Amino acid sequence: MMFARQTTILCVLIAGSATFATPALIPLPLEMKETGKTFELKSAATISYADAAARPTAELLAAQLRPSTGFRLPVKAGAAGDIVFQTLEDSGNGAESYELCVKQYVQISASSSAGLFYGAQTLRQLLPPEIYSTEKVSRDWNVPTVAIKDVPRFGWRGLMLDVGRHFMPKEDVLKFIDTMSTLKFNTFHWHLTEDQGWRIEIKKYPKLTEVGAWRKETVAGHLRAKPRKYDGKRHGGFYTQDDIREVVAYAAERHITIVPEIDMPGHMQAAIAAYPELGCTSNQLPVKVEWGVNPNILNPEESTVQFCKDVLTEVMELFPSEFIHVGGDEARKNQWEASERIQQLREERGLKDMHEMQSWFIKQIDDFLVANGRRLIGWDEIAEGGLAENAAVMWWRGKKGLPAALQAAADGHDIVVAATSYLYFDYYQSKDKKNEPLSIGGFLPLGKVYGFEPILEGMDETTASHILGAQGQVWTEYIPNMKQAEYMAFPRACALAELAWLPKEQKNYEHFLERMKVQEQRFDEAGVNYREIK
Repeated sequence: MMFARQTTILCVLIAGSATFATPALIPLPLEMKETGKTFELKSAATISYADAAARPTAELLAAQLRPSTGFRLPVKAGAAGDIVFQTLEDSGNGAESYELCVKQYVQISASSSAGLFYGAQTLRQLLPPEIYSTEKVSRDWNVPTVAIKDVPRFGWRGLMLDVGRHFMPKEDVLKFIDTMSTLKFNTFHWHLTEDQGWRIEIKKYPKLTEVGAWRKETVAGHLRAKPRKYDGKRHGGFYTQDDIREVVAYAAERHITIVPEIDMPGHMQAAIAAYPELGCTSNQLPVKVEWGVNPNILNPEESTVQFCKDVLTEVMELFPSEFIHVGGDEARKNQWEASERIQQLREERGLKDMHEMQSWFIKQIDDFLVANGRRLIGWDEIAEGGLAENAAVMWWRGKKGLPAALQAAADGHDIVVAATSYLYFDYYQSKDKKNEPLSIGGFLPLGKVYGFEPILEGMDETTASHILGAQGQVWTEYIPNMKQAEYMAFPRACALAELAWLPKEQKNYEHFLERMKVQEQRFDEAGVNYREIK
């Protein structure tokens, strides 16, 4: 259930053009009314929590306000204060809904700590943009008096960061997560393994990071360039299990669930380089130094399936998320087709073809995850040979993958929409490629992201109920560091945040662009390397 959709959006249309008022909130709340006054946050203010469940959010807000204001706002128990957090019974609007009332004081109420957190982030956006500064700013901290009722449209509002192609230090990942949280994203899909690098410590298999986390060099320029050149520089890195725990805890404090991805059976050359017996050939493979779809693939022996289960056992110990992502995309079957041993396995298992062999492989992992209280999710190719009973699908391949996604939803499987043409943030942001960083290709302007509708064409009400939400992808073949990752992600991620939060009939692109002028100031203060809207 949602709040009534009669909302004050603070938009006045005049002679075909639009004049918009503040507040410049992103994503825009479901309901918002201004009352025409201001509340000033002063150094003597107090933050209160009316119940113990609200205390962590109150303390986090105090910490978030401190760097820019210089205020050491006391946090105390009770229902009286300048900013008051209160946990209420669920009104039927969902755990992420909240109400924010700013008058002589600020009242934030919700049925869960997640809702309280989102209310706190809205309050931060109501303050001047300098509130995001990491250094003290001398100014008045005024907030417009408003009454807000808010609830998101979708329960999965995600961003994916690929650290397999280019390793991103832990501190950069934490900053990325923090920026996500200010826009009310709740899912961070962490792509941790690739042909070009294995980034997570697995204690049972130490060579995965000793060998698999490092490549001798990287292709320079675009992969399509001829002749192909290389930078001659060793590249790599990985996260220890203690690093992972720190990142997971940091994200959880900001109500972001981390969904780890361990790709299988394709995109696993780094693992095969570390443990050659996992592959399909007798050749010793290196960690891959180039991009592109790779013919090397895990063999489907029982011992290899057990290896994957062993890895996932340690992954599950680190990540409490319901979903575990197993990739499943771009797994070329040529080596399977050419192998007498794997053809023998296909016949023994009563499988029709190698698509069914991949589905067999994924089903073994699905059963294992279900037995451990988790759910499998993978890219839409996992449905090609028959979808494992409990699996969810991440639809990415546009029209090519759409039939499989629609069929999966019709069969009762959940879908996360991650469409290439609308949600791949490694695509160019301008047709003037000479003035943009080298990218994989494509063209995805901000307006196209904002106009995207996650409910797929051809869905009825029943199948549409299986759309969990939408997710943007930051693949890093041509993104060597976090500075460039931020440039590619923002502001397009702001558009995604709003389309995943706001009912589609309330979206207004002109209004969004007007509010983005203030959001750019917030990014400036926070040191986020966004691309300016031109």
